[in-house]
Amino acid sequence: MSITRPIVTLAQTWKKNKEKETVMAELPAREAMEFDVVIVGAGPAGLAAAIRLKQLSPDIGVVVVEKGSEVGAHILSGAVIDPIALDRLLPEWRSEDTPIKTAVTDDRFYWLGQSGGLRLPNLLMPPLMSNHGNFIVSLGSVCKWLATKAEGLGVEIYPGFAAAEVLIENGAVVGVATGDMGIGKNGEAKDGFTRGMELRAKYTLLAEGARGSLSKAMIAKFGLAEGREPQKFGIGLKELWQVAPAKHQNGLVQHSFGWPLDNATGGGSFLYHFDDNLVSVGFVVHLNYSNPYLSPFDEFQRFKTHPRIRDTFEGGKRLSYGARAITEGGYQSVPKLSFPGGALLGCAAGFVNVPRIKGSHNAMLSGMLAAEQVASALAAGRAHDELADYDAAWRSSDIGNDLWRVRNAKPLWSKLGTFAGVASGALDMWTNTFGFSLVGTLGHGKPDAETLKPAAQCSPIAYPKPDGKLTFDKLSSVFLSNTNHEEDQPPHLKVTDMALQKASEYDVYAGPSQRYCPAGVYEWVEEGGQPRFVINAQNCVHCKTCDIKDPNRNITWVPPEGGGGPNYPNM
Repeated sequence: MSITRPIVTLAQTWKKNKEKETVMAELPAREAMEFDVVIVGAGPAGLAAAIRLKQLSPDIGVVVVEKGSEVGAHILSGAVIDPIALDRLLPEWRSEDTPIKTAVTDDRFYWLGQSGGLRLPNLLMPPLMSNHGNFIVSLGSVCKWLATKAEGLGVEIYPGFAAAEVLIENGAVVGVATGDMGIGKNGEAKDGFTRGMELRAKYTLLAEGARGSLSKAMIAKFGLAEGREPQKFGIGLKELWQVAPAKHQNGLVQHSFGWPLDNATGGGSFLYHFDDNLVSVGFVVHLNYSNPYLSPFDEFQRFKTHPRIRDTFEGGKRLSYGARAITEGGYQSVPKLSFPGGALLGCAAGFVNVPRIKGSHNAMLSGMLAAEQVASALAAGRAHDELADYDAAWRSSDIGNDLWRVRNAKPLWSKLGTFAGVASGALDMWTNTFGFSLVGTLGHGKPDAETLKPAAQCSPIAYPKPDGKLTFDKLSSVFLSNTNHEEDQPPHLKVTDMALQKASEYDVYAGPSQRYCPAGVYEWVEEGGQPRFVINAQNCVHCKTCDIKDPNRNITWVPPEGGGGPNYPNM
Protein backbone atom coordinates (compact mmCIF):
# COMPACT_ATOMS: atom_id res chain seq x y z
CA MET A 1 0.00 0.00 0.00
CA SER A 2 1.25 3.47 -0.73
CA ILE A 3 0.07 6.94 0.13
CA THR A 4 -1.25 9.00 -2.75
CA ARG A 5 -1.76 12.61 -1.78
CA PRO A 6 -3.86 14.97 -3.90
CA ILE A 7 -2.01 17.89 -5.47
CA VAL A 8 -4.50 20.72 -5.11
CA THR A 9 -3.89 24.03 -6.78
CA LEU A 10 -4.32 27.37 -5.12
CA ALA A 11 -7.15 28.31 -7.48
CA GLN A 12 -9.10 25.19 -6.63
CA THR A 13 -9.07 25.59 -2.86
CA TRP A 14 -8.39 29.14 -1.82
CA LYS A 15 -10.13 32.50 -2.10
CA LYS A 16 -8.49 35.85 -1.56
CA ASN A 17 -8.72 36.37 2.16
CA LYS A 18 -6.10 37.64 4.56
CA GLU A 19 -7.78 36.27 7.66
CA LYS A 20 -6.04 33.01 8.59
CA GLU A 21 -9.13 31.51 10.22
CA THR A 22 -11.17 31.95 7.04
CA VAL A 23 -8.39 30.60 4.89
CA MET A 24 -7.95 27.53 7.06
CA ALA A 25 -11.70 26.87 6.96
CA GLU A 26 -11.45 26.54 3.19
CA LEU A 27 -8.90 23.74 3.28
CA PRO A 28 -10.09 20.59 1.56
CA ALA A 29 -10.79 17.61 3.78
CA ARG A 30 -7.83 15.36 4.39
CA GLU A 31 -7.74 11.96 2.81
CA ALA A 32 -7.60 9.17 5.37
CA MET A 33 -6.08 5.73 5.57
CA GLU A 34 -6.93 3.05 8.13
CA PHE A 35 -4.41 0.88 9.98
CA ASP A 36 -4.40 -1.22 13.08
CA VAL A 37 -1.39 0.63 14.52
CA VAL A 38 0.25 3.94 13.68
CA ILE A 39 3.76 4.55 15.02
CA VAL A 40 5.25 8.05 15.02
CA GLY A 41 9.04 7.95 14.71
CA ALA A 42 11.38 5.51 12.97
CA GLY A 43 13.93 5.35 15.77
CA PRO A 44 14.89 2.28 17.82
CA ALA A 45 11.66 2.30 19.86
CA GLY A 46 9.28 2.74 16.94
CA LEU A 47 10.98 0.22 14.70
CA ALA A 48 11.26 -2.37 17.48
CA ALA A 49 7.55 -1.97 18.14
CA ALA A 50 6.73 -2.38 14.46
CA ILE A 51 8.87 -5.49 14.10
CA ARG A 52 7.48 -7.09 17.25
CA LEU A 53 3.89 -6.45 16.18
CA LYS A 54 4.48 -8.24 12.89
CA GLN A 55 6.31 -11.08 14.60
CA LEU A 56 3.35 -11.62 16.90
CA SER A 57 0.65 -11.20 14.26
CA PRO A 58 1.64 -10.85 10.60
CA ASP A 59 -1.84 -9.66 9.68
CA ILE A 60 -1.69 -6.52 11.84
CA GLY A 61 -1.59 -3.40 9.64
CA VAL A 62 1.31 -1.24 10.84
CA VAL A 63 2.54 2.09 9.48
CA VAL A 64 5.52 4.15 10.70
CA VAL A 65 5.74 7.85 9.88
CA GLU A 66 9.10 9.60 10.16
CA LYS A 67 9.69 13.34 9.87
CA GLY A 68 13.25 12.91 8.59
CA SER A 69 13.87 12.74 4.85
CA GLU A 70 14.90 9.11 5.29
CA VAL A 71 15.13 6.65 8.15
CA GLY A 72 18.14 7.64 10.26
CA ALA A 73 18.30 11.22 8.99
CA HIS A 74 17.38 12.66 12.40
CA ILE A 75 18.99 9.96 14.54
CA LEU A 76 21.86 11.20 16.71
CA SER A 77 23.43 9.19 19.50
CA GLY A 78 26.87 8.23 20.80
CA ALA A 79 26.41 5.32 20.54
CA VAL A 80 27.48 2.32 22.56
CA ILE A 81 24.55 -0.08 22.61
CA ASP A 82 23.69 -2.80 25.06
CA PRO A 83 22.49 -5.70 22.82
CA ILE A 84 19.93 -7.04 25.32
CA ALA A 85 16.98 -5.83 23.23
CA LEU A 86 18.44 -6.87 19.89
CA ASP A 87 19.10 -10.35 21.21
CA ARG A 88 15.43 -10.68 22.10
CA LEU A 89 13.96 -8.99 19.05
CA LEU A 90 16.20 -10.49 16.36
CA PRO A 91 18.13 -13.40 17.93
CA GLU A 92 19.84 -14.23 14.63
CA TRP A 93 21.38 -10.75 14.15
CA ARG A 94 24.91 -11.79 15.15
CA SER A 95 25.12 -14.17 12.19
CA GLU A 96 23.97 -11.54 9.67
CA ASP A 97 25.67 -8.67 7.85
CA THR A 98 24.73 -5.73 10.04
CA PRO A 99 26.16 -2.28 10.86
CA ILE A 100 26.88 -3.61 14.38
CA LYS A 101 30.49 -4.65 13.93
CA THR A 102 32.71 -3.09 16.61
CA ALA A 103 32.69 -4.76 20.02
CA VAL A 104 34.01 -2.76 22.96
CA THR A 105 37.58 -3.85 23.73
CA ASP A 106 38.75 -1.16 26.16
CA ASP A 107 36.67 0.82 28.65
CA ARG A 108 38.14 3.94 30.33
CA PHE A 109 36.88 6.62 32.71
CA TYR A 110 38.67 9.91 33.39
CA TRP A 111 38.36 12.84 35.74
CA LEU A 112 39.74 15.85 33.84
CA GLY A 113 41.39 18.92 35.24
CA GLN A 114 42.44 21.86 33.10
CA SER A 115 45.87 20.49 32.25
CA GLY A 116 45.66 16.80 33.06
CA GLY A 117 43.45 13.96 34.07
CA LEU A 118 43.11 11.01 36.39
CA ARG A 119 42.02 7.63 35.09
CA LEU A 120 39.58 5.98 37.46
CA PRO A 121 40.21 2.27 38.08
CA ASN A 122 37.53 0.15 36.46
CA LEU A 123 37.28 -1.90 39.64
CA LEU A 124 35.86 1.14 41.43
CA MET A 125 33.04 1.51 38.94
CA PRO A 126 29.67 -0.13 39.70
CA PRO A 127 29.23 -3.32 37.63
CA LEU A 128 26.42 -1.83 35.55
CA MET A 129 28.88 0.76 34.19
CA SER A 130 30.96 -1.89 32.42
CA ASN A 131 30.74 -1.85 28.63
CA HIS A 132 31.98 -5.41 28.24
CA GLY A 133 29.74 -7.13 25.68
CA ASN A 134 28.47 -3.85 24.20
CA PHE A 135 28.98 -2.49 20.69
CA ILE A 136 30.01 0.86 19.20
CA VAL A 137 27.70 1.84 16.36
CA SER A 138 26.20 4.56 14.27
CA LEU A 139 22.65 4.44 15.61
CA GLY A 140 21.37 6.00 12.39
CA SER A 141 22.83 3.08 10.44
CA VAL A 142 21.31 0.62 12.91
CA CYS A 143 17.90 2.21 12.39
CA LYS A 144 18.24 1.94 8.62
CA TRP A 145 18.98 -1.76 9.05
CA LEU A 146 16.04 -2.22 11.44
CA ALA A 147 13.82 -0.49 8.88
CA THR A 148 14.71 -3.13 6.28
CA LYS A 149 13.76 -5.81 8.79
CA ALA A 150 10.44 -4.10 9.46
CA GLU A 151 9.65 -3.64 5.78
CA GLY A 152 10.52 -7.27 5.15
CA LEU A 153 7.76 -8.19 7.57
CA GLY A 154 5.23 -5.95 5.81
CA VAL A 155 5.50 -2.74 7.85
CA GLU A 156 4.86 0.41 5.81
CA ILE A 157 7.38 3.18 6.51
CA TYR A 158 6.88 6.72 5.25
CA PRO A 159 9.86 9.02 5.75
CA GLY A 160 9.49 12.71 5.00
CA PHE A 161 6.06 12.88 6.68
CA ALA A 162 5.95 14.93 9.86
CA ALA A 163 3.11 13.93 12.18
CA ALA A 164 1.76 17.35 13.11
CA GLU A 165 -1.49 16.59 14.91
CA VAL A 166 -2.97 13.89 17.12
CA LEU A 167 -6.54 12.98 16.16
CA ILE A 168 -8.83 12.68 19.18
CA GLU A 169 -12.46 11.59 19.11
CA ASN A 170 -14.68 10.93 22.12
CA GLY A 171 -11.71 11.40 24.44
CA ALA A 172 -9.51 8.80 22.75
CA VAL A 173 -6.63 9.04 20.29
CA VAL A 174 -7.64 7.62 16.91
CA GLY A 175 -4.52 8.37 14.87
CA VAL A 176 -2.43 11.26 13.62
CA ALA A 177 -2.43 13.71 10.75
CA THR A 178 0.66 14.62 8.79
CA GLY A 179 1.39 18.28 8.19
CA ASP A 180 0.23 20.21 5.16
CA MET A 181 2.92 20.88 2.56
CA GLY A 182 3.35 24.04 0.53
CA ILE A 183 2.12 26.75 2.90
CA GLY A 184 4.04 30.02 2.87
CA LYS A 185 5.21 32.15 5.78
CA ASN A 186 2.10 34.26 5.42
CA GLY A 187 -0.09 31.22 6.09
CA GLU A 188 -1.41 31.04 2.54
CA ALA A 189 -1.04 28.12 0.17
CA LYS A 190 1.61 28.18 -2.53
CA ASP A 191 1.48 26.51 -5.91
CA GLY A 192 1.70 22.78 -5.36
CA PHE A 193 0.02 22.95 -1.93
CA THR A 194 -0.72 19.47 -0.62
CA ARG A 195 -3.07 18.67 2.22
CA GLY A 196 -1.84 16.39 4.97
CA MET A 197 -3.04 12.84 5.36
CA GLU A 198 -5.02 11.33 8.24
CA LEU A 199 -3.56 8.02 9.39
CA ARG A 200 -6.22 6.46 11.55
CA ALA A 201 -5.58 3.51 13.81
CA LYS A 202 -6.93 1.44 16.65
CA TYR A 203 -3.75 2.28 18.60
CA THR A 204 -1.20 5.08 18.15
CA LEU A 205 2.33 4.74 19.55
CA LEU A 206 4.43 7.88 19.97
CA ALA A 207 8.15 7.19 19.59
CA GLU A 208 9.31 10.69 18.69
CA GLY A 209 12.37 10.87 20.93
CA ALA A 210 13.11 13.45 23.60
CA ARG A 211 10.66 16.37 23.85
CA GLY A 212 8.56 15.26 20.90
CA SER A 213 5.84 17.78 20.11
CA LEU A 214 2.98 15.26 20.02
CA SER A 215 4.21 13.49 23.13
CA LYS A 216 4.47 16.81 24.95
CA ALA A 217 0.88 17.60 23.95
CA MET A 218 -0.46 14.21 25.08
CA ILE A 219 1.40 14.39 28.40
CA ALA A 220 -0.30 17.71 29.03
CA LYS A 221 -3.76 16.74 27.73
CA PHE A 222 -4.03 13.50 29.68
CA GLY A 223 -2.10 14.65 32.77
CA LEU A 224 0.46 11.89 32.33
CA ALA A 225 3.16 13.66 34.38
CA GLU A 226 0.98 14.28 37.43
CA GLY A 227 2.60 12.93 40.59
CA ARG A 228 5.95 12.47 38.88
CA GLU A 229 9.17 14.42 39.24
CA PRO A 230 9.74 16.96 36.45
CA GLN A 231 11.52 15.54 33.43
CA LYS A 232 15.16 16.62 33.28
CA PHE A 233 17.22 17.06 30.12
CA GLY A 234 20.72 17.44 28.82
CA ILE A 235 21.97 18.67 25.49
CA GLY A 236 24.25 16.26 23.67
CA LEU A 237 26.60 17.54 20.97
CA LYS A 238 28.50 15.19 18.71
CA GLU A 239 31.08 15.22 15.94
CA LEU A 240 32.20 12.34 13.78
CA TRP A 241 35.88 12.36 12.84
CA GLN A 242 38.12 10.27 10.64
CA VAL A 243 41.44 10.14 12.44
CA ALA A 244 44.95 9.10 11.47
CA PRO A 245 45.26 5.28 11.50
CA ALA A 246 48.05 5.44 14.07
CA LYS A 247 45.70 7.19 16.49
CA HIS A 248 42.74 4.89 16.02
CA GLN A 249 42.11 2.25 18.70
CA ASN A 250 39.25 0.14 17.43
CA GLY A 251 36.81 -0.71 20.21
CA LEU A 252 38.02 1.94 22.68
CA VAL A 253 35.30 3.56 24.78
CA GLN A 254 36.38 6.58 26.82
CA HIS A 255 34.22 8.71 29.13
CA SER A 256 35.19 11.73 31.19
CA PHE A 257 33.72 14.38 33.46
CA GLY A 258 35.14 17.54 34.98
CA TRP A 259 36.92 20.17 32.87
CA PRO A 260 35.92 22.36 31.06
CA LEU A 261 32.73 22.50 33.15
CA ASP A 262 32.90 23.89 36.66
CA ASN A 263 31.92 21.80 39.66
CA ALA A 264 28.39 23.23 39.74
CA THR A 265 27.63 22.35 36.12
CA GLY A 266 26.86 18.74 35.28
CA GLY A 267 28.00 17.02 32.12
CA GLY A 268 30.66 14.87 30.54
CA SER A 269 32.17 13.53 27.36
CA PHE A 270 32.63 10.41 25.27
CA LEU A 271 35.10 9.20 22.65
CA TYR A 272 34.22 6.01 20.77
CA HIS A 273 36.63 4.43 18.24
CA PHE A 274 34.92 2.23 15.64
CA ASP A 275 34.87 1.00 12.04
CA ASP A 276 37.41 2.47 9.58
CA ASN A 277 39.39 4.99 11.63
CA LEU A 278 36.22 6.69 12.83
CA VAL A 279 35.89 8.38 16.21
CA SER A 280 32.64 9.71 17.64
CA VAL A 281 33.33 12.52 20.08
CA GLY A 282 30.52 13.98 22.12
CA PHE A 283 29.82 16.29 25.00
CA VAL A 284 26.74 16.44 27.22
CA VAL A 285 25.73 19.43 29.35
CA HIS A 286 22.93 19.00 31.86
CA LEU A 287 20.32 21.65 31.15
CA ASN A 288 19.82 22.54 34.80
CA TYR A 289 22.89 24.81 34.62
CA SER A 290 22.48 28.25 36.17
CA ASN A 291 24.86 30.63 34.35
CA PRO A 292 23.03 32.21 31.36
CA TYR A 293 26.40 33.00 29.76
CA LEU A 294 27.29 29.31 29.40
CA SER A 295 27.40 27.97 25.83
CA PRO A 296 27.25 24.15 25.57
CA PHE A 297 28.59 24.31 22.00
CA ASP A 298 31.64 26.33 23.03
CA GLU A 299 32.26 24.12 26.04
CA PHE A 300 32.35 21.18 23.64
CA GLN A 301 34.86 22.92 21.38
CA ARG A 302 37.00 23.82 24.40
CA PHE A 303 36.89 20.22 25.63
CA LYS A 304 38.65 19.03 22.47
CA THR A 305 41.68 21.18 23.31
CA HIS A 306 42.44 19.24 26.50
CA PRO A 307 45.92 17.63 26.43
CA ARG A 308 44.43 14.14 26.83
CA ILE A 309 41.96 14.72 23.98
CA ARG A 310 43.44 16.91 21.25
CA ASP A 311 46.10 14.49 20.05
CA THR A 312 43.43 12.04 18.86
CA PHE A 313 42.12 14.59 16.36
CA GLU A 314 45.27 16.34 15.16
CA GLY A 315 45.75 15.43 11.51
CA GLY A 316 42.18 14.11 11.32
CA LYS A 317 39.11 15.32 9.46
CA ARG A 318 35.76 16.30 10.92
CA LEU A 319 32.99 14.60 8.92
CA SER A 320 29.74 15.53 10.62
CA TYR A 321 28.16 17.44 13.47
CA GLY A 322 24.84 17.39 15.30
CA ALA A 323 23.02 18.01 18.57
CA ARG A 324 19.94 16.78 20.36
CA ALA A 325 18.22 16.90 23.72
CA ILE A 326 18.55 13.87 26.00
CA THR A 327 16.09 12.87 28.72
CA GLU A 328 17.83 12.64 32.09
CA GLY A 329 15.07 12.40 34.70
CA GLY A 330 15.15 8.63 34.81
CA TYR A 331 12.93 6.46 36.98
CA GLN A 332 11.26 9.25 38.96
CA SER A 333 10.38 11.31 35.89
CA VAL A 334 8.85 8.68 33.61
CA PRO A 335 5.27 9.82 33.00
CA LYS A 336 2.28 7.54 32.83
CA LEU A 337 2.88 5.76 29.53
CA SER A 338 -0.64 4.94 28.38
CA PHE A 339 -3.62 7.04 27.41
CA PRO A 340 -6.86 6.15 25.64
CA GLY A 341 -5.87 4.86 22.23
CA GLY A 342 -2.11 5.01 22.56
CA ALA A 343 1.16 5.08 24.48
CA LEU A 344 4.60 6.64 24.78
CA LEU A 345 7.74 4.71 23.84
CA GLY A 346 11.48 5.18 24.23
CA CYS A 347 12.89 8.63 24.82
CA ALA A 348 9.40 10.12 24.52
CA ALA A 349 8.85 8.36 27.84
CA GLY A 350 12.32 9.18 29.22
CA PHE A 351 14.06 5.80 29.37
CA VAL A 352 17.69 6.98 29.15
CA ASN A 353 20.08 5.60 31.75
CA VAL A 354 22.16 8.74 32.41
CA PRO A 355 25.25 7.24 34.13
CA ARG A 356 25.56 4.60 31.42
CA ILE A 357 24.86 7.18 28.66
CA LYS A 358 22.57 4.63 27.05
CA GLY A 359 18.95 4.62 26.03
CA SER A 360 18.55 2.66 22.80
CA HIS A 361 18.28 -0.71 24.58
CA ASN A 362 15.50 0.56 26.83
CA ALA A 363 13.84 2.27 23.88
CA MET A 364 13.70 -1.01 21.98
CA LEU A 365 12.55 -2.95 25.04
CA SER A 366 9.73 -0.45 25.57
CA GLY A 367 8.71 -0.75 21.93
CA MET A 368 8.58 -4.52 22.25
CA LEU A 369 6.65 -4.33 25.52
CA ALA A 370 4.09 -1.94 24.04
CA ALA A 371 3.77 -4.10 20.92
CA GLU A 372 2.96 -7.15 23.01
CA GLN A 373 0.22 -5.24 24.83
CA VAL A 374 -1.21 -3.88 21.57
CA ALA A 375 -1.17 -7.30 19.92
CA SER A 376 -3.07 -8.77 22.89
CA ALA A 377 -5.61 -5.97 22.77
CA LEU A 378 -6.20 -6.39 19.04
CA ALA A 379 -6.49 -10.15 19.40
CA ALA A 380 -9.20 -9.55 22.00
CA GLY A 381 -11.06 -7.23 19.62
CA ARG A 382 -10.30 -4.08 21.60
CA ALA A 383 -9.56 -0.64 20.12
CA HIS A 384 -8.93 2.90 21.33
CA ASP A 385 -8.86 1.88 24.99
CA GLU A 386 -6.03 2.37 27.44
CA LEU A 387 -3.09 -0.04 27.48
CA ALA A 388 -2.97 0.00 31.27
CA ASP A 389 -0.95 -3.23 31.46
CA TYR A 390 1.88 -1.59 29.49
CA ASP A 391 2.18 1.21 32.02
CA ALA A 392 2.06 -1.27 34.89
CA ALA A 393 4.59 -3.65 33.34
CA TRP A 394 7.61 -1.47 32.62
CA ARG A 395 8.72 -0.91 36.22
CA SER A 396 9.02 -4.66 36.85
CA SER A 397 10.73 -5.25 33.51
CA ASP A 398 14.39 -4.96 32.56
CA ILE A 399 13.75 -1.27 31.83
CA GLY A 400 12.63 -0.61 35.37
CA ASN A 401 15.49 -2.61 36.84
CA ASP A 402 18.00 -0.69 34.71
CA LEU A 403 16.65 2.72 35.75
CA TRP A 404 15.94 1.85 39.40
CA ARG A 405 19.58 1.15 40.17
CA VAL A 406 20.70 4.58 38.93
CA ARG A 407 17.72 6.65 40.06
CA ASN A 408 19.73 8.82 42.46
CA ALA A 409 22.77 9.48 40.25
CA LYS A 410 21.33 12.58 38.58
CA PRO A 411 19.73 14.10 41.72
CA LEU A 412 22.95 13.64 43.73
CA TRP A 413 25.00 15.20 40.94
CA SER A 414 22.64 18.17 40.78
CA LYS A 415 22.52 18.69 44.55
CA LEU A 416 26.18 18.08 45.45
CA GLY A 417 28.08 19.18 42.34
CA THR A 418 30.22 17.06 40.08
CA PHE A 419 32.99 15.90 42.43
CA ALA A 420 30.87 14.90 45.43
CA GLY A 421 27.82 14.07 43.33
CA VAL A 422 29.57 11.56 41.07
CA ALA A 423 31.26 9.89 44.03
CA SER A 424 28.06 9.62 46.06
CA GLY A 425 26.11 8.53 42.98
CA ALA A 426 28.60 5.73 42.36
CA LEU A 427 28.26 4.62 45.99
CA ASP A 428 24.48 4.60 45.65
CA MET A 429 24.72 2.52 42.47
CA TRP A 430 26.96 0.06 44.33
CA THR A 431 24.47 -0.31 47.19
CA ASN A 432 21.61 -0.67 44.71
CA THR A 433 23.49 -3.59 43.21
CA PHE A 434 22.69 -5.33 46.50
CA GLY A 435 19.11 -4.13 46.58
CA PHE A 436 19.09 -1.07 48.82
CA SER A 437 19.88 2.65 48.87
CA LEU A 438 21.10 4.79 51.75
CA VAL A 439 19.09 7.78 50.51
CA GLY A 440 15.89 6.17 49.23
CA THR A 441 14.63 7.86 46.08
CA LEU A 442 15.58 11.51 45.64
CA GLY A 443 13.70 14.21 43.78
CA HIS A 444 15.03 16.47 41.03
CA GLY A 445 13.83 19.87 42.17
CA LYS A 446 13.12 22.57 39.60
CA PRO A 447 12.42 21.99 35.91
CA ASP A 448 15.35 23.02 33.70
CA ALA A 449 13.52 26.14 32.51
CA GLU A 450 13.65 27.53 36.06
CA THR A 451 17.32 27.06 36.94
CA LEU A 452 18.94 30.08 35.26
CA LYS A 453 20.13 32.90 37.49
CA PRO A 454 19.69 36.51 36.38
CA ALA A 455 22.70 37.67 34.36
CA ALA A 456 23.50 40.30 36.99
CA GLN A 457 24.39 37.47 39.40
CA CYS A 458 26.74 35.72 36.95
CA SER A 459 30.00 36.35 35.15
CA PRO A 460 30.33 36.21 31.35
CA ILE A 461 32.47 33.38 30.00
CA ALA A 462 35.22 34.25 27.52
CA TYR A 463 35.47 31.44 24.98
CA PRO A 464 38.50 31.22 22.67
CA LYS A 465 38.02 31.79 18.97
CA PRO A 466 37.86 28.61 16.87
CA ASP A 467 40.98 27.64 14.95
CA GLY A 468 39.16 25.87 12.10
CA LYS A 469 41.24 22.73 12.60
CA LEU A 470 40.26 21.32 15.97
CA THR A 471 37.64 23.83 17.09
CA PHE A 472 34.93 25.36 14.94
CA ASP A 473 32.10 27.89 14.87
CA LYS A 474 28.40 27.07 14.85
CA LEU A 475 27.63 27.90 11.25
CA SER A 476 30.40 25.73 9.77
CA SER A 477 29.20 22.97 12.08
CA VAL A 478 25.57 23.30 10.99
CA PHE A 479 26.80 23.01 7.39
CA LEU A 480 28.16 19.54 8.23
CA SER A 481 24.78 18.49 9.61
CA ASN A 482 23.28 18.88 6.11
CA THR A 483 20.40 20.83 7.63
CA ASN A 484 17.85 22.12 5.17
CA HIS A 485 14.40 23.68 5.51
CA GLU A 486 12.03 25.14 2.97
CA GLU A 487 12.46 28.83 3.85
CA ASP A 488 9.01 29.97 2.75
CA GLN A 489 6.97 28.06 5.31
CA PRO A 490 5.33 28.95 8.62
CA PRO A 491 7.89 29.22 11.44
CA HIS A 492 8.38 26.00 13.37
CA LEU A 493 9.92 27.90 16.30
CA LYS A 494 7.09 29.86 17.86
CA VAL A 495 7.57 32.70 20.33
CA THR A 496 4.37 33.18 22.31
CA ASP A 497 5.07 36.69 23.60
CA MET A 498 7.80 38.72 21.89
CA ALA A 499 7.54 41.51 24.46
CA LEU A 500 8.24 39.01 27.23
CA GLN A 501 11.22 37.72 25.30
CA LYS A 502 12.72 41.22 25.38
CA ALA A 503 11.72 42.07 28.96
CA SER A 504 12.91 38.79 30.49
CA GLU A 505 15.04 36.62 28.22
CA TYR A 506 17.10 39.61 27.10
CA ASP A 507 16.85 42.19 29.87
CA VAL A 508 17.07 39.79 32.82
CA TYR A 509 19.01 36.81 31.46
CA ALA A 510 21.19 38.50 28.78
CA GLY A 511 19.76 36.47 25.90
CA PRO A 512 20.83 32.90 26.74
CA SER A 513 19.03 31.53 23.65
CA GLN A 514 21.92 32.68 21.46
CA ARG A 515 24.23 30.54 23.61
CA TYR A 516 22.22 27.45 24.54
CA CYS A 517 21.20 26.90 20.91
CA PRO A 518 23.92 24.77 19.25
CA ALA A 519 23.03 25.88 15.73
CA GLY A 520 23.01 29.68 15.68
CA VAL A 521 19.23 29.87 15.36
CA TYR A 522 18.72 32.72 17.82
CA GLU A 523 20.34 36.15 17.79
CA TRP A 524 19.78 39.45 19.55
CA VAL A 525 20.80 42.21 17.15
CA GLU A 526 20.82 45.98 17.53
CA GLU A 527 18.40 47.73 15.22
CA GLY A 528 17.71 51.43 15.56
CA GLY A 529 19.36 51.41 18.95
CA GLN A 530 17.06 48.65 20.23
CA PRO A 531 17.61 44.89 20.54
CA ARG A 532 15.62 42.72 18.15
CA PHE A 533 15.12 38.97 18.42
CA VAL A 534 16.09 37.19 15.20
CA ILE A 535 15.20 33.55 14.54
CA ASN A 536 17.24 31.80 11.83
CA ALA A 537 14.89 28.81 11.66
CA GLN A 538 16.66 27.37 8.62
CA ASN A 539 19.64 26.50 10.89
CA CYS A 540 17.57 24.41 13.32
CA VAL A 541 18.91 20.88 13.92
CA HIS A 542 15.78 19.92 15.89
CA CYS A 543 17.56 19.50 19.23
CA LYS A 544 14.60 21.22 20.98
CA THR A 545 16.79 22.81 23.65
CA CYS A 546 14.91 26.09 23.24
CA ASP A 547 11.64 24.34 24.06
CA ILE A 548 13.23 23.10 27.28
CA LYS A 549 15.55 25.85 28.53
CA ASP A 550 13.80 29.14 27.73
CA PRO A 551 13.34 30.70 31.19
CA ASN A 552 9.73 31.69 30.47
CA ARG A 553 8.75 28.61 28.44
CA ASN A 554 8.07 31.18 25.74
CA ILE A 555 9.49 29.21 22.79
CA THR A 556 7.73 26.18 21.37
CA TRP A 557 9.22 23.79 18.81
CA VAL A 558 6.79 22.22 16.34
CA PRO A 559 7.57 20.06 13.31
CA PRO A 560 8.44 21.89 10.10
CA GLU A 561 7.43 20.51 6.72
CA GLY A 562 8.21 16.82 6.45
CA GLY A 563 11.78 16.07 5.44
CA GLY A 564 13.10 19.36 6.83
CA GLY A 565 15.96 19.46 9.31
CA PRO A 566 19.30 17.69 9.51
CA ASN A 567 20.40 14.76 7.41
CA TYR A 568 22.98 13.06 9.58
CA PRO A 569 25.37 10.76 7.76
CA ASN A 570 26.61 7.81 9.84
CA MET A 571 25.69 9.48 13.14
